[in-house]
Amino acid sequence: MERQRGFTLLEMMVVVAIIAILAGILIPNFTRARAQAQTAACIGNMKTIATALELYYTDKQSYPPATTAAIESTFMANNLNGYLTFIPRDPAAIPNTFYMLTTVTAADNGGVAGYTIWCPGAHDPATLQNIAPGTTDTHIRYDNKSGFAASSSQGS
Repeated sequence: MERQRGFTLLEMMVVVAIIAILAGILIPNFTRARAQAQTAACIGNMKTIATALELYYTDKQSYPPATTAAIESTFMANNLNGYLTFIPRDPAAIPNTFYMLTTVTAADNGGVAGYTIWCPGAHDPATLQNIAPGTTDTHIRYDNKSGFAASSSQGS
């Protein structure tokens, strides 16, 4: 009588356990990498917007008129099309929304004109450790005087 070849139940259980352990290790790493990529993209987008605002300032000796609005409306209303080839959207926001911008005139800010850009999406605080060590905040803020910071909510 010929013996049939195959896997035993124990061998199958060991293989399934190994796959489950590998999945338990890899899935959190993939989600962390995705969160870090979103934060890096957000910071890069904010730098691009800041560069466009600085170019605008260089040409016109002022920032766009004072407002608290989405970047899209500010750039369209002030004919800033030549300063950005596209208006970036926040990869961490659902749905992907535009960054928010507040500009202040020199008269409103003690003689110093400026701007602040806010990220509308919530980020994993662990991905913000480079800009704010020990933070539990989930949003990114950039202003032309103090640079990047973490904030507890968009617009704060």
